[in-house]
Amino acid sequence: MSVFCSLLSDQSGTTAVEYGLIAALIAVAAMTAMGALGNSQSNTFAMVSDRAANASGGGELEPPDFVPPPPE
Repeated sequence: MSVFCSLLSDQSGTTAVEYGLIAALIAVAAMTAMGALGNSQSNTFAMVSDRAANASGGGELEPPDFVPPPPE
């Protein structure tokens, strides 16, 4: 029982564990923020690309390869 009590009262490794937990929390927060920023940037680049394509082509779509005949 005295070994168990001495382990509970020993606080020599507490600081390292606390720093490890803080580093892990910072890493999770950074990954979450970077993921959100990456998605936002991807959407922005897609929008700019679409608008540039519409501006260079006059905003018109190419006609399809097969056009059905008009109804009689």
